[in-house]
Amino acid sequence: MSRITCCELVEWRASARQFTLLDVRRAAVRAADPAEIPGARWLDPEAVFSWKDSVPRDRPAVLYCAQGHEISQGIAATLEAMGLDARYLIDGFAGWREADQLTQNLQPAGAVD
Repeated sequence: MSRITCCELVEWRASARQFTLLDVRRAAVRAADPAEIPGARWLDPEAVFSWKDSVPRDRPAVLYCAQGHEISQGIAATLEAMGLDARYLIDGFAGWREADQLTQNLQPAGAVD
């Protein structure tokens, strides 16, 4: 299964590489910490089978959950099995924050910058 580090994601953003950034934290976890990585689109991990086909296939998908464990890894594996270039963010949102990377206030569900 593919993964990406915070440093690699920062490099992708700086180089304007095209990718889809998906926040797949559980709704309650997301609401308890009302911030996200800029440009992320929240998709409910509980409903993965209803939205999996809407993920663009023409660019890599980077998924993050709270800690970078079961949720983002499982969904990345599902998307990868469908033939997508899907990666999970190592250490998830917590690692992004610990690396002192930019966050923003939550955007409405489904909104993309």
